[in-house]
Amino acid sequence: MATTRLKSLYQETIVPKLINQFQYTNVHQVPKLVKVTINRGLGEAAQNAKSLEASINEIALVTGQKPVVTRAKKAIAGFKIRQGMPVGIMVTLRAERMYAFFDRLVSLSLPRIRDFRGVSPKSFDGRGNYTLGVREQLIFPEVEYDSVDQVRGMDISIITTAKNDEEGRALLKELGMPFRDQ
Repeated sequence: MATTRLKSLYQETIVPKLINQFQYTNVHQVPKLVKVTINRGLGEAAQNAKSLEASINEIALVTGQKPVVTRAKKAIAGFKIRQGMPVGIMVTLRAERMYAFFDRLVSLSLPRIRDFRGVSPKSFDGRGNYTLGVREQLIFPEVEYDSVDQVRGMDISIITTAKNDEEGRALLKELGMPFRDQ
């Protein structure tokens, strides 16, 4: 598989820039993307099997990889959920698919959000990983408006090897993540 545009950009320009910025002594100290996980909770999947199928198809279309159905670990009567019922879907992207998805996310999808001023710079977890909530799947160009039966959101987690939020923010900013000015 050919190297994606973002991966070659990372190797050629971002790594030297981060080495200078954080005074790393070894190229392996430079933070890098490990994986991107996309998660969608489907509360209505317990009653509606069509919504589960539609979500699986949408996420597979957006990511290029079939998602795994997550099931309830235990029964919760208040939510009308029994053990083993499907409650969500998730997909983990690594290597080339991860870079391709991240590139499409920052260059095509995020700018399509209505009234978009940038993503929150506060959504880091303290270890350099970033989580982003998307309210609707229509921001992805792969999803056609007519094929959507219901607007559903998803959580996108970007896991890096950064030691802290500052390093993670610098890495994602260099990779093109449009952070909002505080």
